[in-house]
Amino acid sequence: MRDTYVPKAYLEQLLKQAKAADCDTRPILEQVNLSPEKIAAQQDISSRKYGEIYRLVMRATQNEWFGMFSGGQRVPLGAFRMMGLIVLQCANLQQAIFRAGDFAEICRGMNSRYFLERNNEKAELTLAPIRSVSAHRFKQMLKEAEPETIMTSLLTWHRFSEWLIDKEIPLESVNLAFSEQALQTPLVHINLRNARFDQTHNSVVYDARFLEHPIVQNQDSLLTFLRTAPYHLVTQDPAHTSPADKVRSIINRDVSGAMPSAEQVAFQLNVSVTTLRRQLQREGTSFQRLKDECRMEAAFHYLNYAELSNNDIAEKLGFDEPSAFFRSFKKWTGMTPGEYRANLK
Repeated sequence: MRDTYVPKAYLEQLLKQAKAADCDTRPILEQVNLSPEKIAAQQDISSRKYGEIYRLVMRATQNEWFGMFSGGQRVPLGAFRMMGLIVLQCANLQQAIFRAGDFAEICRGMNSRYFLERNNEKAELTLAPIRSVSAHRFKQMLKEAEPETIMTSLLTWHRFSEWLIDKEIPLESVNLAFSEQALQTPLVHINLRNARFDQTHNSVVYDARFLEHPIVQNQDSLLTFLRTAPYHLVTQDPAHTSPADKVRSIINRDVSGAMPSAEQVAFQLNVSVTTLRRQLQREGTSFQRLKDECRMEAAFHYLNYAELSNNDIAEKLGFDEPSAFFRSFKKWTGMTPGEYRANLK
């Protein structure tokens, strides 16, 4: 068994886009113990490491839509979270799509939204301009954009929709307004048999019944989701997810004191707990180590939110006392939560 990996070309494409945005990638690579020489010597890159670099690039460029279509504009950090909080109040997916479109109209940097057309039993979501962008200007934006950013945007939104209703939404077709040859490095896992190239617009089509499914996520699960968004939406291939990543996915649903036991996780994965422990050992990890890593990563994430006090975070992470959180964090990082927050400024 091995960790989930993505082709090296994914990282090379990301670094190329970062440099084009005047982002110095050298210190970013140093933070994750990588160098151009190390990258050149590898065939694949860990999905987790790719995701860490992705988040660092977004922070360095101050662009939360980095790598996705925005017409060359920066979307401020925190925009995705605000949109998520807004759509969580919706009754179903159809309403969420409309409300996300309304958010795009007023969010700085978002030059596009998704236009929903419901035709009998089919639902089609088309990448379309916001009202302040003319059709001519939008067509020019699409022409100047890299095909990868358009495709990534379509699939990111689609997988976000799946997360909102906690249901897989099989795609019947993906319509793309460029040639197959133009797509050199697809940063998403997609069955290209469903892709139609050289179309007049960019859209996804699926069964309209999914629009009626209720939104089942909440503010706590949104915070968990944002810890790995958007990179896991564009790199994760469910067919090749390692046992360790499957365990992380289950644990990350709730990093509080209600974390599932190894027996509960094994039951969800339809294996015995002995088999699960053996699989994790082959990957050089353990169930307890994964729990600690998930809790630590959650702490890093929550500390970015000024409205959450250290006591709030301790409670969210399932610590009985704030002092226990302080001790654990000091053990993980060598600094207190307050010192860590000071370094973020």
